[in-house]
Amino acid sequence: MSRPGFGGGDLPAVFPDWSPYTDLESAARAYLRDPDVALEALGGVLRGASVLGFTLERFVNEVNGVWQEVVVCDGSRLVLWHGEDVPPGEGPPGSMTSSLRVVPVSSVTEVGCRRRLFRHDNGEIRVDSIDVYLLLTSLDETPPSEETPGGPRHDALRFGKTLDDGGAGQIARLEEFARLVASVVGRPLL
Repeated sequence: MSRPGFGGGDLPAVFPDWSPYTDLESAARAYLRDPDVALEALGGVLRGASVLGFTLERFVNEVNGVWQEVVVCDGSRLVLWHGEDVPPGEGPPGSMTSSLRVVPVSSVTEVGCRRRLFRHDNGEIRVDSIDVYLLLTSLDETPPSEETPGGPRHDALRFGKTLDDGGAGQIARLEEFARLVASVVGRPLL
């Protein structure tokens, strides 16, 4: 099973696993459709800084095509790269956006991690999914709607993995990333 991708090539509906790769470049090259674009953008900001941890995400949207994300923690910053295919009619065929965001770790006020566990009949417990959020001091740019009434809300970064979307390895790596960010939040920067 495959889906149409950037430049007319077909992409597998199930992406390769990046979790065995401990270095960012190898993981990006194994998992992302556009690793050169991502690595060039990230490299321009990291400029040799140590990558303490990272997480990757990629999915196919029936309207926009491929959506990709890399989040890197260097101990003082979260550097986020996001690449997304431009919807048909909003640009020439094969167009994509590439964006970069840098968030100081000092602006993370809360780290949350929720694991869904499954208990087998033999008593063994397995993690089925993980949802991670990083609450930021900045405000969400989305105006309130009828579904979410009220005043301004704090911006949050959200990440998730399941056994079907990423597998056990990526669940473990996302949990590792959440623990890394939690360990540096609130500490004085060196």
